[in-house]
Amino acid sequence: MEHVYQALYRKWRPRTFDDVVGQQHITDTLKNQVSSGRLSHAYLFTGTRGTGKTTCAKILARAVNCEHPGNGNPCNACPACLGIESGSILDVTEMDAASNNSVDNIRDLRDEAIYSPAAVKKRVYIVDEVHMLSGSAFNALLKILEEPPEHLMFILATTELHKVPATILSRCQRFSFKRIRPEDIATRLSEIAVQEQIDLTPEGSALLARLADGALRDALSLLDQCANLGGTIDRQAVLDALGLAGNLQSAHLMNAVKKRNAAEALTLLDDLYAKGKDIKAVLGELVALARDLLVQKTAPKAGSTLLTGGYDAGTLQTLSKGLSAHRLVQMLNVLQEAQGKLRLSSAPRLEAELCLIRLCDETLDDSAEGISARLTRLEEQIAKGVVAAPAQPAAPEEGDWSEAPPLSDDDAPPPAEGEAPAEKAAPPAPAPDVWKKLAAAARPALHAPASVYIENPNFVKGVIEGNRLVLHVNDVSSHKVMNEPEVRQIVQQTAARLLGRELTVTVQVGMNDPKGDAGANPYGLEPGDKLNEVLAMGRQLGNMDIIY
Repeated sequence: MEHVYQALYRKWRPRTFDDVVGQQHITDTLKNQVSSGRLSHAYLFTGTRGTGKTTCAKILARAVNCEHPGNGNPCNACPACLGIESGSILDVTEMDAASNNSVDNIRDLRDEAIYSPAAVKKRVYIVDEVHMLSGSAFNALLKILEEPPEHLMFILATTELHKVPATILSRCQRFSFKRIRPEDIATRLSEIAVQEQIDLTPEGSALLARLADGALRDALSLLDQCANLGGTIDRQAVLDALGLAGNLQSAHLMNAVKKRNAAEALTLLDDLYAKGKDIKAVLGELVALARDLLVQKTAPKAGSTLLTGGYDAGTLQTLSKGLSAHRLVQMLNVLQEAQGKLRLSSAPRLEAELCLIRLCDETLDDSAEGISARLTRLEEQIAKGVVAAPAQPAAPEEGDWSEAPPLSDDDAPPPAEGEAPAEKAAPPAPAPDVWKKLAAAARPALHAPASVYIENPNFVKGVIEGNRLVLHVNDVSSHKVMNEPEVRQIVQQTAARLLGRELTVTVQVGMNDPKGDAGANPYGLEPGDKLNEVLAMGRQLGNMDIIY
């Protein structure tokens, strides 16, 4: 007879409680109950996929009916154990609630359950995915759970505990299966690889354990897939077999996004796509990396327990520099949105490219997180004294005042005897370079808002009129800042030092933009940027007198 290959997760399914990995808090309790005979009539096993719920249910069904149990474990050699394992004993029934979820299915089960078992001590029903039962089916199940016969036991299993009615929960002993730790999965994989004569390296088993996300069944399925390649299964072999980009390429891609270099990011994505890497897997790795960076920035002292383990500390530390928490949150939202679109998109590569472009340019993200990330960047620039402003001509060299400020009428020489006084001409405005030089010299001594305003011509323009230096500002907010006595005094002292004479500093609201639009684009941002509208609204609200 031809040998039929059996998947590793089926071949190596635990047969005793001692073989179950990572759930000792549950297996010890069940073993003690079997040994002492203090069994419940209903159990509820909850937890994520691949953590051992159905496996423990089958072991418990054999253990309560075993003729020679040992320390709470089934012997797996007596007729009862062998019959239950092979499915020949019909007193132990496994039912999938996903496909048998109607009230009629549960009524049939209830009518059958009242009869005593024919071949074993207890009649056991294992109901998998119990949360899929309908409301009427739950009500029918509740009746027999309230008053069960002594020979009856129910073992319910679910991955979605919140969908199980409270009336069912209160009648069951609940056991919560936790995700299996990566190191426990890696150890089990290495043991099975030795038995199966698979050349699995420690690095390969560690990567498979991380990719399994706490599910041993998933890890065995991945090992089964990688073993088909033959040869040594190391880290690179796992990446190639599963079509993953690997953490090195993901780090390069994240670094391009960090630098806001869309061209480099698209080139790296094209290279990965050409090598056959799965687009969804690439975005998934970026999500894992962004999540690790955010966790490290938010909880730096938590250690590696909160991290995925796919990236070394040096890589995370290098990438985290210059990335704020607001930026990382915005990245994660953009990446998750793109992952959701991939499922329905007919052009997954295009979705990934658009995602990378949005990651590299926050102005393309109109979401609240995108605006928050851009505001955070603006605040950082203001704190550092850097502000986005239109390009200006180069300032004259120190001491080179090619166009000196005009003298006032009081300083002009008197007319000669018999000569008519000259007509008073309007004094010409100083060259832009003069005011720019003065503003640059005064800025270091000013506080943050004034230092930002004074060097931006869209906020403040200085004009010397006789013995007065008039600061023309574009709105009430900038007038309030620039008209502070401390600010005017600093500007006055700077002007006296650079121009060699005392000037009275006054502040006036009203200025003309070079394009004729007063106060247009005060932050130097591109037209159409949504942030302009937000900031303009903030200025208007700040200038309003609110009456309650």
